[in-house]
Amino acid sequence: MTVELLSALSLVAVLEGLFLFAAPGRWRRTMEQLRQLDDRQLRQIGGVVLAVGVGSLWLVRLM
Repeated sequence: MTVELLSALSLVAVLEGLFLFAAPGRWRRTMEQLRQLDDRQLRQIGGVVLAVGVGSLWLVRLM
């Protein structure tokens, strides 16, 4: 369990770093747009991303 969690967190770090490395300007513009949203909108986006992540994890674990 610990190895899988650390592997998943490491993969998240790799993907985040890839976005920053490959397109720093686009990443910065996206963050500026997110700063314009209110808390309710950010929570909704977070909830959708969370649901998609959990659903994807569930599907992967079924394979």
